Amino acid sequence: MGSDSLGKNSKYIEIVNLRHFYPIKRGIFRRVVGHVKAVNDVSFDIRGGETLGLVGESGCGKTTVGRAILRLIKPTAGEVRFKGVDVGVLQERDNTALRRGMQIIFQDPYGSLNPRMTVEDIIGEAPRYHGIVPRGELAGYVGEIMEKVGLRPESRTKYPHEFSGGQRQRIGIARVLAMKPEFVVCDEPVSALDVSIQSQVLNLLADLRSEFSLTYLFISHDLSVVRHISDRVAVLYLGRMVEIAPKESFFERPMHPYSQALISAIPSPSPDTPKNRIMLEGDVPSPINPPDGCIFSTRCPKAMPRCASESPHLAERTGSGDGHMVACFLYE
Repeated sequence: MGSDSLGKNSKYIEIVNLRHFYPIKRGIFRRVVGHVKAVNDVSFDIRGGETLGLVGESGCGKTTVGRAILRLIKPTAGEVRFKGVDVGVLQERDNTALRRGMQIIFQDPYGSLNPRMTVEDIIGEAPRYHGIVPRGELAGYVGEIMEKVGLRPESRTKYPHEFSGGQRQRIGIARVLAMKPEFVVCDEPVSALDVSIQSQVLNLLADLRSEFSLTYLFISHDLSVVRHISDRVAVLYLGRMVEIAPKESFFERPMHPYSQALISAIPSPSPDTPKNRIMLEGDVPSPINPPDGCIFSTRCPKAMPRCASESPHLAERTGSGDGHMVACFLYE
C-alpha cells in the first residue's frame, strides 16, 4: 500500500462537480416535491500522502462528501476519480477491488462495532473475505494490526462493550488498517472521545499515515483538531466549497468571511488573551431552497449588492501561487 508512488503533489483523489440531492417525498403516492441539496457542485482534489481537512458547521454536507467519495451513497451527479480512475463507471467486480483501498473510520466508536462479534472477528472479517492474507496466517495478522494501534493482542477474544471509547475507536482504526488501504475517510473520528483521549488517537492516525503512506480526508467541525493533523484545509458551507488553502496560509490569512468567522470562534488557551469574535447574524438557510447568488450572502457582514444575484467561483485569487483558493467577490 502506498500513495508515495504518485508523488506528494499529484492528484490522488479528484472530485469533479459532485452533487448529492436527497429527494423529499410527500403524499400517499410518495411523490417527489423537492430536494435537499446536501452537496451542490463541489470540486477539489486530494494529493497523494497528504491529509486534507474538511470543515464546516453541522449539516453543511461534510459527511455526505466523504460517503459519496467511497460510493457508500450514489452521487446525484459528478465524478470521483481514484488514481485517475472514475469509480462511478466501474463494473461491480472492478469497483469492489478498487474500494478495498478506500476505507472509512466512523464517528461513533460505539455504534460502528457489532456488539456480538469479538475484536478478532471484527478486525479479521474483511481481510478473510477479501483474501488479504492466507487463512492460516489470519490470527497472527490480526495480532500484528492490534499492536500497531495500541491494543493488546490477548484482548482479541473480548467484545466491544468491554472497552473504553478510545479503545473502541482503536478497534475501528484496526479494522480499516487490516484492509491495507491507500485512502481513508476519517469522519469526525475523535469528536465522540474525551479531550484527554483525542490527542492520542490523532497522534496514532498521524503515525499510521507516515508508516503506511496513507492519504486522509479528515472531516471535522473542530478547527483546533484540523490544525493539528491537516496539510491543507477545505471549507464547506451549505453544500458548497468556499475556500481551500494550505494549513499555514488558511489559519494565518483566512480570506472568506465565513472562514474568518470560524477561526475567530476557536477557543483561546489563555482566558486573558483578547478575542475578536466575529458573530454571524441570522440562521443558516435551508438546503432545500438555498439563496440565489452567493450562498453566504444572507449572513455575510461584507456582502455587496452583486452577492445576492451572482455566485462567485472558487479560484486562486492571492497571486502567491500557493494554491490558496476562495469563492468570494472581495478578491476580484
